[in-house]
Formats: sequence, structure tokens, C-alpha cells
Amino acid sequence: MNKYEAKLEARRTRMEARAKQASSEAQATYHKAHKMAEAIPFGQPILVGHHSEKRDRNYRDRIHNTFGKAFDLHNKAKHYAGKAAAVGTGGISSDDPDAIDKLRAELAKMEAAQEQMKAANKAIRTNKTPEAQTVALVALGFKEASAVKLLEKDFAGRVGFPNYALTNNNANMRRIKLRIAELEKRGKREDVERSGSGFTYREDVEENRVMFVFEGKPDERTRKILKAHAFKWSPSRSAWVRQLNNAGIWAAKQVADALNSAAVGDQ
Repeated sequence: MNKYEAKLEARRTRMEARAKQASSEAQATYHKAHKMAEAIPFGQPILVGHHSEKRDRNYRDRIHNTFGKAFDLHNKAKHYAGKAAAVGTGGISSDDPDAIDKLRAELAKMEAAQEQMKAANKAIRTNKTPEAQTVALVALGFKEASAVKLLEKDFAGRVGFPNYALTNNNANMRRIKLRIAELEKRGKREDVERSGSGFTYREDVEENRVMFVFEGKPDERTRKILKAHAFKWSPSRSAWVRQLNNAGIWAAKQVADALNSAAVGDQ
């Protein structure tokens, strides 16, 4: 497990712990509300005009609110459970130090799938009967059930892999090749650090971030400039950050120019 994967695992563990805590609190709150409700005899109406009316209404409101809190906690538990389940499902991150190797492995699978689809379509064209086609597909590595399914006609009466399947896979392969090339180029970058008017600007290759560091909390105008260019506060880095890519570097230049111009204007 590399540093990035350990970070993901820590996040998943935090989300699971929060989900478990919220679920436990939801159950306890629900039982509390149920216990409160048991104090009122079944079918007992509010005695309008009786000296107990106000107290009874308040008590019933507390029961209602407690049930509501239990349901809110239940939803909170579902929210965090969903976040825990989603950790690491967003594809291969550029922050992962093993991203290039993982992308190459993914590309190899796609290339193999592309060749297999082409071979399958060729086998179907070459062989004229369903029986012969099935035998040929099994010889290519398809399970018999998959081969039979592949020979079922689509809405246009065609069999085999449709053209769009090969086209889409080809487009995905091009996309991954571009990502690999970008990450390889990024890996050759060197760290950058320079000072501006009230800030330090950094390009941190290991962190894969462009960042602005300030002494203390920047003023509201500065924060607005940073947020307008999609920079976010990172407590772990004590800096305002974006991903280290061409868009991030371009945005950082706009921020630096704006902050330096604002400082000149204040003089």
C-alpha cells in the first residue's frame, strides 16, 4: 500500500466510523423516543382545557422531535456509509504515485479487449453457421454461454460486437495514453517556490499541488480571489491548493497577478 492508498484507506475508515457512530446514536434516540411514547396510554387524547394540556402538548412535541432526530441520525449514518463505499471508486487518481503503472495495466486490458473483439467479429464473419461460429469464439477464449449471447441478433439484425463498442474502447485507450503522457511529463517537473505580495507560491511535485501559503488567515478579498479560481483550503498542508496541472498553474498565475496588483493598489 503506497502513501496515497494509505490515505484512501484512512478516509474510508473515518467514514465507516462516523457511519457506525451515527447509526448507534440513531438507534439509541429511537428507543428513547419509543420509551417516551409508552408513557402516554394508547389512544389517550389531549385534555383540552385541563391544567395538564400545556404540559401534555410539550411532552408530545418532545416525542415528535426525538423521533425526528432519530431519523436524521439514520440518514446521517447512510450518508457516511455511502461516502465510505465511494472511497477509491473514482478511477485512477493523478495523486497516486503508482498512477502511471496502474494506467498502463488498464490500457493493456483495453488493448487486449480490443483485439479480442476484432478477432470475435472476424471469426463470426468467417464461419457461416452458428455452430461453427460458437466453436470459433470458444477457441478465442469466450465461454460458450457468452459466445451464444454474442450470436444473438440486435435490433438491426447484426451479431457480434457492435462498431460503437470498438469505437468507444478505442477512444478510452486514446484518453489513457494522453493521461500517461501527461503524468510522465509532470514527473519531470521540478518544485517551484517564489514569493509574492504577502504570500508564497509553490508547485509541489510530490504533493501534486500548486499552492499559496500565507502568514495567518488571508483577508476576505484574498479568499474571494482564491475561491474564484477554484483554490481550496487544505488544513493538512496549511495552504490554499489546486491540483498541479496546466489548468492549476494557469489559475495560480491569475491569482498571483490579482494579489500582487491588489497590493500595489493598496499602497
